Amino acid sequence: MRLYVATSNPGKLRDFAHAAEGYLLATGAGPADAIDIEPLSGLASVPAPPEDEPTFAGNARAKAAYYSRLAPGLLVVADDSGLEVICLNGAPGVRSARYAEDQRFPPAPGSTVDERNNAALLRALDGIPEPCRRAQYHCVLALARDGEVLATADGTLDGTILRAPRGSLGFGYDPLFFIPELQHTMAELDPATRLSLSHRGRALRRLLERIGEIS
Repeated sequence: MRLYVATSNPGKLRDFAHAAEGYLLATGAGPADAIDIEPLSGLASVPAPPEDEPTFAGNARAKAAYYSRLAPGLLVVADDSGLEVICLNGAPGVRSARYAEDQRFPPAPGSTVDERNNAALLRALDGIPEPCRRAQYHCVLALARDGEVLATADGTLDGTILRAPRGSLGFGYDPLFFIPELQHTMAELDPATRLSLSHRGRALRRLLERIGEIS
């Protein structure tokens, strides 16, 4: 089976490929059951669909349907994911990638988009006590073919938001996302451990299970 993922983000593609490998190992599948994860080609040449749904599921379904119409006959996977902080009523949520922009948080000289988003989140949580800094990474995947959504699945990872970033690995909010059980942020974990915990990976494993049920 070959799945075409509607993203050019290398971090997401690594998560998905690792999850597919883990799924095959866990199910005892043989070589004939291989799952190929490929980026959907030509993304740079087509306008992106509006991500204006209020939920991860809504955006994932809309993107999967949109991109699958551009790749007739192919199984296309689209995701929408982000960070949900409990005391911020689920923000940044679907606006995770644009959080600092929405907050009109000024960028520091030479800062990246991720660094600006992290700084904006810290400002929003300034003075908030530890018990109220609980958060989760949340990912929803949608599978579509020829404009029809065939299945969806979601995955989450629980943690808390630190008061200062730690670690240089990962991307997005990983330097602030602390996992109490491991006593590390996502940005401090080695790639294999980080990928094994990934909310995207968990969502893909569940999606593959649902594909099997459909088949």
